[in-house]
Amino acid sequence: MTDSPKPTLLLIDGHSLAFRAFYALSPDSFRAPSGQHTNAVHGFISMLLNILNAEKPTHIAVAFDLSRESFRTVEYPAYKGTRGETPPEFNGQTELLHESLAAMNIRTFTRENYEADDVLASFSDQAADAGFRVLLVSGDRDTFQLIREDTTILYPVKGVLNLARMDDAAVFAKYGIHAKQYPDLAALVGESSDNLIGVPSVGPKTAAKWITEYGSLDGILANAELIGGKVGESLREHKQDAIRNRRLNRLVRDLELPVSLDDLKIEGVNQDEVKRVFANLQFRSLTERVLRLRGIKASDSSETSTIYPS
Repeated sequence: MTDSPKPTLLLIDGHSLAFRAFYALSPDSFRAPSGQHTNAVHGFISMLLNILNAEKPTHIAVAFDLSRESFRTVEYPAYKGTRGETPPEFNGQTELLHESLAAMNIRTFTRENYEADDVLASFSDQAADAGFRVLLVSGDRDTFQLIREDTTILYPVKGVLNLARMDDAAVFAKYGIHAKQYPDLAALVGESSDNLIGVPSVGPKTAAKWITEYGSLDGILANAELIGGKVGESLREHKQDAIRNRRLNRLVRDLELPVSLDDLKIEGVNQDEVKRVFANLQFRSLTERVLRLRGIKASDSSETSTIYPS
């Protein structure tokens, strides 16, 4: 007798993917009758349907940032400070996305003082520890630290349709270090998207070389006096910056979550709500795609259907 397949939890960074969808599709091409722009919602749902169809997850959760404020901005007010103002065309689309996902019976989560990545990290580790296969969709490289044998990051490389499968081998091939070491590399090099300034003159190749030689950021700093030249001087001078960066890019992985993994099981969509919500957004093709994945025509009247074929 063979073992039954592992359950698969699909985790999605809501804001990360919504913004990528926003910039992938022209706002002027997607408007509701009210004039509300809907390009981010359309691109997000389209991407989601592609992943559901391709990966056949058994469980799903989407996390959103509640605001730009978190414990990280309390410690370091400049954190993510270089990010511009939200485009006015994006306003209102997060709320519409929440409504659309609710119609599809997909749970969404936020946590005050934390980022969506912290919620996803906690779900990811909990599921992996419980024997799940985990797929996490995020455009944030900080999530690479979550990679395990059965945890893979689906990283958008262009828009929201082309997703690179980042496992440990893929991270090593690209950066020369293992996935669990990526935050140490980022601490040294910096992360422009988070406004975390790295050690001057230290690039990815130098950082990877040091990590290989000394094992970790802690090991590098413990041996900083042995590193010569201008890069050694720069490292010693900016040691505290690297320590701060590592502290801020470390995801919180033990949040108490309001639901169990069983609560994230994909059960089905509410057809009436999908039709109502998507009709208000003029998402005719997406309505048909959601229902067609279970072989249900948009004109059928039964109340629920599963999201994809079993």
